Order: sequence, then structure tokens, then C-alpha cells
Amino acid sequence: MGNSMTSDSPACGVYIQASHRMGAVNGRGPNTASMETHMNGETSYEGSVKSGKDGGVFLNGATVDPVEGFIRQAMEVILDEAVRKATDVNEKVCEWRSPEQLKELLDLELKDEGESESKILQRCREAIRYSVKTSHPRFFNQLFAGLEPYSTVASFIIESIKTSLYTYEVAPVFTLMENAVLRKMIETIGWEEGGDGIFNPGGSMSNMYAMNLARYRYCPDWKEVGLYSAPRLVVFTSQESHYSISKAAALMGLGTKNVYMVPSDQRGKMIPSALEERIQLAKREGAVPFMVNATAGTTVFGAFDPIEEIASVCEKHNLWLHVDACWGGAALMSKKHKHLLKGIHRVHSVSWNPHKMLMASLQCSAFLVRDKTSLLQRCHSARASYLFQQDKFYDVSYDTGDKSVQCSRKPDAFKLWLMWKALGSRELEQRVDRALAMARYLTQEIKKRDGFQLLMEPEFANMCFWYIPPSLRKLPEGPELWTKLHAVAPVIKERMMKTGSMMIGYQTHGDKPNFFRMVVISPQVSRQDLDFVLEEIHHLGQDL
Repeated sequence: MGNSMTSDSPACGVYIQASHRMGAVNGRGPNTASMETHMNGETSYEGSVKSGKDGGVFLNGATVDPVEGFIRQAMEVILDEAVRKATDVNEKVCEWRSPEQLKELLDLELKDEGESESKILQRCREAIRYSVKTSHPRFFNQLFAGLEPYSTVASFIIESIKTSLYTYEVAPVFTLMENAVLRKMIETIGWEEGGDGIFNPGGSMSNMYAMNLARYRYCPDWKEVGLYSAPRLVVFTSQESHYSISKAAALMGLGTKNVYMVPSDQRGKMIPSALEERIQLAKREGAVPFMVNATAGTTVFGAFDPIEEIASVCEKHNLWLHVDACWGGAALMSKKHKHLLKGIHRVHSVSWNPHKMLMASLQCSAFLVRDKTSLLQRCHSARASYLFQQDKFYDVSYDTGDKSVQCSRKPDAFKLWLMWKALGSRELEQRVDRALAMARYLTQEIKKRDGFQLLMEPEFANMCFWYIPPSLRKLPEGPELWTKLHAVAPVIKERMMKTGSMMIGYQTHGDKPNFFRMVVISPQVSRQDLDFVLEEIHHLGQDL
């Protein structure tokens, strides 16, 4: 230990304890003089600094040990519990507990004293055990699912490197990688002359970026002077669009009443002629249309708005056209299915979440803009002098952080970059094609089975259907059937959650009673898993 204390010395016990609790690196804890000073109660600052402590806080040596066994042990727990078991079809999707039970099991109270490493490892196991296993082959509840190994490793690296993507000097590798990924996505969209973009926390934020850029393009002065004397701006979106459009209007001060909902057809697609009528109505009311949001892959039905026709309407009225392709953007990777986004090369901006059908680890969300005049930079720049100095020794065009409304920003693009490098475009295309082929298989099985009824033929990977228990199958269509059917899906959902067998979402839509909305994404899903879903729904609901 490099000091004269023996293991029998009372002071030695103090030293060992302090060294352990402070995480001494390679056996280097506070030196003996420091400990003697601490025990003698010396108060002079100069003496404290010389002895390696200030006000009882030790200064010599690191106080956190990132190298020794805890991380290694924790990684074993993660591999065993969150990777091996969580992807095993024979394990449960979730270990359901009520909030009251879970509070007691997890011992959530934070205390003055820390716990032992063995206890903390147990906390890790518990956190995984009682979490929903979204990487399980029978998790169909959200628009993301499955374990993607390459982007998972990228996530580990990101957390270990622990950097922020605002300047080249602090994130040189990830800055270049984000640029490379954005260029490839822009090429995939079909913007032959290039564009710009940024990764950010989720599709909702991407849609907010679109609205802010559209407003800035309409009147750049508002960035400085605000909205006090501005006309009433309105944005148009379909009634099937994501709720983030209304949230963006509220956040930006436009107001949710200035989001004009455009009717959709029976399949959930925006009707271009109805958009034209809404634009004319807004102008007659004295409002100023400035943006249209189209959706490529709606949340419920997976519908794709007719981008080509909508683009023509927007060009006629000089409106910014944004496409929320957070869910459906993956179809651009497939030669077989990219027709769903026909006309997307004509739009001004696109939101695209690779953490959905492409399966990159959460979160991985891109906002892409066709503009090449640094519109993102001009709209969001605040020119923070402590970050974005213009007299640096390298090309400051690589300092991209001023394009963002954030300051700290994770290098999420690395997850997509590493995955794309490992798999290549062809494998990503096959991932999309397989997901949609599995959706078609499930659709055909639903049609074959008694008691199952589709709401509509799916266009993408969203299957919406009812399960009608035997007791209701002879009832004629009408209020009595709809009322009783409305109660079926919630009970089945409760039963599947409590047994842990699988997870599928349900909801109502308009005047329709509750139905299941199932999404197929993960390449780890087999036909046997899809067969199991239908059999399990019948098993859990046949007595209702």
C-alpha cells in the first residue's frame, strides 16, 4: 500500500475503507500524509492541498474507477438478462407487476449511503427483469421492436465515449459519420442536388424542426422580432397524422386551432382535393397558409398520403411540404416498396426514424431538408462563442451543432452508420421486404380464421383487426355487437400482459369499437410466432 501502516493498525482500517469507497484506481488511493492530515484535523488550505485534500475532500487520485470489475460484471448481466433471455421466445415478454407491487420490489428510495456492488448488480437484474422486453419475438406493441446487434454495440460505444455532437473538436469521428449517413439518406430520398439534415431525439422533434424551418423560410425576421405583429399562420395535415404536428404548433406559439385537419379517405390517406379546399378556406378567412404535412405510414393504419398530388398543390400555393416518414421511410430502401413514397423527391423536408423498421437502437431519428443554403444553420444559430469560435485551427464548417435547437446531442447517427456498414443496403432492403411479407402472411391467416375480421387490407406492416368471441358471432352488426365487442380487446390485452405471453396494442378509431393494431418489424419473428398470436388471442378471449 506504500505506507507504514499494518493491517492491525486502526488507522489502516480507515484508509482501506476510504480507498474502497472512493474507487481507487490500480490501488492508488489518498496517500498516508493525506490520511494523517484528515485525522489530525488540519485546517490550513495550503497544508490541505499539499496533503492531497481540500475541506475533507481528497484531491490525489481518481475518485471513480471505470476499469475494475463492476462494468465487466454488469456487462455479463446485460448479456444474460437483456440480450439472451430477452430475445428467447420461451421467456416472457413482460413480468407484470402493479405500480404498488413494483415500488416495493424495486426499493426506489434514494439514500445518503451507497450500496455494495453486489447489491447494485442485483438492482440491474431487477430493472431488466421487470421491464418489457421489446426485443422479444412476440412484442408487437409499438412501431419499434427487436434487437439489432450492430446498433446495440454502437450504443454501448456512444455511452462509453460519452461525447456530444456539436463540434468537430470534441466529436471528430461521429461528426464525419453523421455527415456520411445524412448524405446517403438524402441520396436515397432522391434529392440529386444534395441537401442538409441533422439527427435529433425522435420523430416528434423532427416534425417540429420542419415547422420551424417552414416558418423561418416564410419570414426570417420572426426569429428576432417574434410573432407580435405577425399574420395568422396555418398549417395543414391529415386527420390521421401524428399528434406531434399539433404539439409543434402549440410549442411554437402558432396555436393548435391553426392546424387545419384535412379529411382522409377510408384507407386513411389525405385527399388532395380536400387539401385544396382547406387552403382556399384559410385564405378566405384571412389566414396565411405556409406549410403542409403529409404522412408516409400513418401510426394506426400505416397509410401513405399521395405525395405526388399533394406536392402539386403545394407548388401551386408556394407552401412548404414536409413528409412525416418516421414510420414509412424505410420503404425507400426497397425497390419493391419505394413506390409508396412516390414523389418524395419533390418535398422540402422529411422525418425518418431508422429506429423503427430498420431496427436501429433507440433513439435514431433523422430530419432531412432539401435546402442547400444553410437554412438549418440560419434558422437555429445562436453563435455561442464558447463552442463555435470562427478562428479555430480546422475547418469550422464541420462544427454542426449550431444547426440544432439542442446543445448536448448524442451521436445517434453512429448506430445507423455501423449497422449499415455491417449489413449493406441489400440486407436493409431485405429487412423491409421480409417485414412486409410477414405482414401479408398474417393478413391471410386472419382471413382464414373464424372470429377474426380485418378493418381493411393493410398497405404496410400495420394489421388492424377484431377478434370476435364465439358468444358474439351470431349477433347482427349493430349497436349491441359494437358495445360488447368494444370490451373484448382490453380484457385480452390485460390477460396477455399478466401471463407475459405477448404484447399487442389496441385502440378505437372514430366510431369503431376497440380493435387490435399489430405491427410486424423484427426479422427475429417467425411464421410460428404469428400463428401463436392468433391462437393466443383466441385462447385468452374465447370465454368472453
